[in-house]
Amino acid sequence: MSIEQQLIERLHTLNPTHLDVVNESSGHGGYYPGKESHFKVVIVSEQFAGLRLVQRHQQVYAAVGDLLSPSKIHALAIHAFVQDEWQGQDTSSPECAHAPKQ
Repeated sequence: MSIEQQLIERLHTLNPTHLDVVNESSGHGGYYPGKESHFKVVIVSEQFAGLRLVQRHQQVYAAVGDLLSPSKIHALAIHAFVQDEWQGQDTSSPECAHAPKQ
């Protein structure tokens, strides 16, 4: 099972009403086809209700567990919302300074 599939499976434990997992590895230095090292997650769950941003991130980290290790996921951008917060949010990622040059 790919790292991306494992990440999706583990994040489903947070009962998301919306989940978007994007492999952004190709935009970072050292990329090669098939590399899975940099991800962005947009997750909407009522489990985040009443929690500060850092607490939401802690829940995501707990769900992801050992996937956040140097040999697996190097970077994880987290956008965690409750339903009434997430519409219209800009979740775009900045360019990496070490991105492969075109």
